[in-house]
Amino acid sequence: MKPLRALSALAVIGLLVSLAACSSMGTAPTRPAGWAAPETLVPPSAFHGVHGLAVDAKGRLLAGTVVGNDMWEVDRKTGAAKVFIASPEGQADDIAVGPKGELAWTSYLQGIVRLRESDAAPIRIVAKDLPGINSLAFDMKNGKLYASQVFLGDALWEIDLAGGKPPRLIVKDMGGFNGFEVGPDGQLYGPLWFKGQLVRINPADGAITVLNREFKIPAAANLDGKGNLWAVDTRTGEVAKVALADGRKTVVTTLATSLDNLAIAPEGTVYVSNMADNAIIEVDPATGRSKPLISGRLAVAGGMKYVGGALWIADTFSFRRIDPQSGAVTDIARMQASDLEYPMTVGLGTKQLALVSWFTGTVQLVDRASLKTATMLHSFKAPYDAIPLDDGSVLVAEIATGSLLRASGADFKDRQLVAGGLAGPVQMVLGRDGAVYLTEAAGNLLRIDLATGAKTVVAGQLALPEGLAQTPWGSFIVAESAARRLVEINPADGTRRTVAENLPIGLAPGPGLPPPYIVTGVAVADDGTVFVSADRNNAVLKIRPQR
Repeated sequence: MKPLRALSALAVIGLLVSLAACSSMGTAPTRPAGWAAPETLVPPSAFHGVHGLAVDAKGRLLAGTVVGNDMWEVDRKTGAAKVFIASPEGQADDIAVGPKGELAWTSYLQGIVRLRESDAAPIRIVAKDLPGINSLAFDMKNGKLYASQVFLGDALWEIDLAGGKPPRLIVKDMGGFNGFEVGPDGQLYGPLWFKGQLVRINPADGAITVLNREFKIPAAANLDGKGNLWAVDTRTGEVAKVALADGRKTVVTTLATSLDNLAIAPEGTVYVSNMADNAIIEVDPATGRSKPLISGRLAVAGGMKYVGGALWIADTFSFRRIDPQSGAVTDIARMQASDLEYPMTVGLGTKQLALVSWFTGTVQLVDRASLKTATMLHSFKAPYDAIPLDDGSVLVAEIATGSLLRASGADFKDRQLVAGGLAGPVQMVLGRDGAVYLTEAAGNLLRIDLATGAKTVVAGQLALPEGLAQTPWGSFIVAESAARRLVEINPADGTRRTVAENLPIGLAPGPGLPPPYIVTGVAVADDGTVFVSADRNNAVLKIRPQR
């Protein structure tokens, strides 16, 4: 045999990986001859988080998504859903129907208000450069359109329907005037998200009158034409009505938390959206009885890891555990009912999990034993993955800077550069040889030596590689999202073979967002079974090795 010094860098890597796999796992499963066809473990669902709702002049129930960038139409009898206005124009946080049947909606991540006079009319931009434009409503008497910024701004505007004049500022710094409606008196009725209040706002001068202060996080409100303002509380799951005459609150029913919006149909049915469940729920206003019109097990299937006999998935609006045998999905935490901050990927350490959000720039460390938050790290620049290490530090991959950082010290404020010049770091795992294996959006699988920061290309010319996981026999399974396939890569020589193809992965981002967008998660069980999260339809697929 050749002396070790004569081996290529990849061969040395392969040898180290193989030795580490054998020593750490005892008798590991052997490399399979091939792979079975993918099975559905968790079924797909419509939407990618569901937000604003509206019943239009034709009686159609319309539902908006932000992450999915589409507006959907939902059959009010069967719950069947189909795309009504496609991405990117269809991105809708809220939807409003005007007095002439026109349709307006807010594209939250694009900062745009769009309008269409009819199904056959062109879509027009009537306002732009409004970060976090969130909710909107028409005055059904005079046709005026109002819209509010929330989270990425805090202001209320009157929008020029012709799009020729800039929006008129009515009031700012209200406290998050979220899903609202215009009453027959021309006043605006809605919630203040950050103050727990339902209020009335005079659009002429911005004067605010508090109607009720008994909510935790009110997300939206609608008038029923009978003297009541209906509202949903995203933290408690309450669907309540508040009498306009005296502000008295009556809880009609309590649903799952993470409620987002509501719409009242002409006959009185109250439709409520739940972003964590991709659900629209029907509520009978007289009895409070409720039933799901449509729902899903996952909202936005993202980054995923396997450990302890379970799959752990970041679902953007929740953090969940999946039984790899039955596909049963269990909530660990949900947005607004916990301290989650839009988790998009999951990093794995021996004692902790890391929930990572490029949208909020956060890394949330979760104790694996208690599943409670240990600490929240802020101020990263579009982090896409993180690994908690045994020494207490955390590795963080920032796509905005192309860096792999080690955060440590008091409050993790010491940020040391491990490796720079990365071409879009997406996902990473700690290999059994002690090195980090990382996918670059530019098309590479890298090995990074943590002691020196040295980078070695294990495999190149991959089609937007995202999720990855190491097999028990030492190879790596990588999701090529742009090619919609999984490949197995031998770290010894970079050779690869296809595991599965024509997969529902590679959800396209909206304008200006990072190309990996929602990460395709990959996980491998102890027996070599591969799992992949499908960001196009929110399914989780299971692929068994064939020997």
